[in-house]
Amino acid sequence: MKITSSLIIATYNWPAALRLCLESVKHQTIMPGEIIIADDGSGSETREVVDQFSKQFPIPVKHIWQPDEGYQLARIRNKAFAAASGAYLLQIDGDLILHPQFVKDHLDAARPGTFVSGARSLINKEMTERLLNDGKFTYANINQSALGKKYNARRIGMLSRLYYLFQRGHGQVNYVLGCNMAFWKEDLFKVNGYNEEFSGWGREDNDIAVRLLNAGVELRFLKFGGIVYHLFHKETPRPGFSINEELFRKSLNKKTTFVPQGMNQYISL
Repeated sequence: MKITSSLIIATYNWPAALRLCLESVKHQTIMPGEIIIADDGSGSETREVVDQFSKQFPIPVKHIWQPDEGYQLARIRNKAFAAASGAYLLQIDGDLILHPQFVKDHLDAARPGTFVSGARSLINKEMTERLLNDGKFTYANINQSALGKKYNARRIGMLSRLYYLFQRGHGQVNYVLGCNMAFWKEDLFKVNGYNEEFSGWGREDNDIAVRLLNAGVELRFLKFGGIVYHLFHKETPRPGFSINEELFRKSLNKKTTFVPQGMNQYISL
């Protein structure tokens, strides 16, 4: 059975990075059914990038935008979830370059009753600046010597399948990366998506993961496939991290599943 999919790309005021990200989506061996730009309040330059690429893709490109009210990633992702037409949702950030087999690898790993967290390799500052200045790239230019976490840049199909078969994700929510995840939309309804009480950087991804686990959805980690290359940038300020940590611990300790302030706010009845 063919899986319908949506690729959700979160972004905020970094149009040069989003351009590279969308260029890499154009090179996918299997395209998603649609692309959704989850935009947390970017300016007109990001709109121009989205409009430009919308004309280049053979699939729909939706731009879901909300006003800039600080770091509200949970909210914009919920809006994107609600707008998605695919049954399987691939979630990334707009500062990633995708391996050409990224979408294929995630769709191959999709199993009912599971959600997936992938990994990332890190592009150093010098190569990031070069790529951003050029505005284009070839995969040959992503030199291994410029990568951190090189082990996350190795695509080995057999090892990926074996790792998926034998590993278990229970109790490992601290290792989930929101920049590279995939969910069944029906499972997101069980927990009502992200908890919009989370504001500012941190822990919203771990929280949705633990609530999915509490709801009986199993976590799997995708290794040796679903490869992404993360552009260098300075660390995001974390002024509200302690509050987010407390919210996450609450879900963990109380075995929370459904949260009231979530994606159902944006579903048209």
